Amino acid sequence: MIQIYNNTEEINTEAANLFVELSQKAIAKKGNFTAVLTGGSSPAGIYKLLASDAYKGKIEWRNVFIFWGDERWVPLHDDLSNAKMSYATLLSHVPIPQENIFEMYKDGVSAEDYASAYEQSIRNVLGDEGKFDLILLGMGDDGHTASLFPGQAVLNEQKKWVDAYYLEPQKMHRITLTAPLINKAEKIVVIAFGEKKAPALKEVLHGDYNPNVYPMQLIKPETGELLFLVDRNAAGKD
Repeated sequence: MIQIYNNTEEINTEAANLFVELSQKAIAKKGNFTAVLTGGSSPAGIYKLLASDAYKGKIEWRNVFIFWGDERWVPLHDDLSNAKMSYATLLSHVPIPQENIFEMYKDGVSAEDYASAYEQSIRNVLGDEGKFDLILLGMGDDGHTASLFPGQAVLNEQKKWVDAYYLEPQKMHRITLTAPLINKAEKIVVIAFGEKKAPALKEVLHGDYNPNVYPMQLIKPETGELLFLVDRNAAGKD
């Protein structure tokens, strides 16, 4: 499903409202809300809204568990860190217990080793079903999502929930949730705005199935819902 908005402010409001709504429903139903955050510039406005006085009081933060969809393998204080951005815009401004936050980085270990540990952390919270209540994703101009980049072996992963690898074009290690785990989620929300996203979004939604070129096409929820929140520039003529 795709919803088209006039601007990023409307997208941010819709996404923040969804976060609140889903958290309230999940906590009422099972006592906790499990959410996966995305990095990059796209979600910053959403996080700032959730941290605002108008929103943060609507969420029982003590019952919220936060994970990430992917991360550059850099220390948490690095400006490239998705976690650093999330703390600066959201997590440092709401009363969420630190033990409920699972950063996708750890000093002194390899990305590959930590991928296994991170998967175990997910299992400890979600159980073997691995069903997140909400996963927020962005989409790159090339059609990648999380750290599922075109042409990478991780696109073929079927068993691991979390994987790590060296991304040669960026000269750095990345750690990421895999498509099989993402697709278990109850709700997957993809944020995309700007005209640079339009060509890839058109291929993802309407083109031939070629996830090796457009990895976002791998995202197909098993039983949940996939929702694209996009602006008119990203939607193009469609």
